[in-house]
Amino acid sequence: MSLMKPSKTGIPRIIDATKYSLQGLKGAWLNEAAFRQELVLAIILIPLAFVIGNTTAEIAILLLTLGIVLMAELANSAIEAVVDRIGSERHPLSGRAKDIGSAMVFVALLFTGIVWGTVCYFNFFS
Repeated sequence: MSLMKPSKTGIPRIIDATKYSLQGLKGAWLNEAAFRQELVLAIILIPLAFVIGNTTAEIAILLLTLGIVLMAELANSAIEAVVDRIGSERHPLSGRAKDIGSAMVFVALLFTGIVWGTVCYFNFFS
């Protein structure tokens, strides 16, 4: 008896994975205000990255930081959903998991601010 679950391979697996990913993005958009805010901010900042960045590398780094914030928020939302699914009673490990997820988003936002601030400083004020 195999312990591995049967799964599709090749193109059908890629199609299913894409469908699940789009469902996850839709769920985050519908249920997570922070994700909506950060996505709207990213949509505003993406064109600005092409104005602020002087080189392809600078533009790529500016865009990458925005992606990191969105990924961190998605991971945080997933952690919160799992913890909430387990139960509503207060438990130190549940609190720690949620706090660490929140810290992940905070670090991503802090890193983004530092990178954007540094690029702006060197391209406009030095």
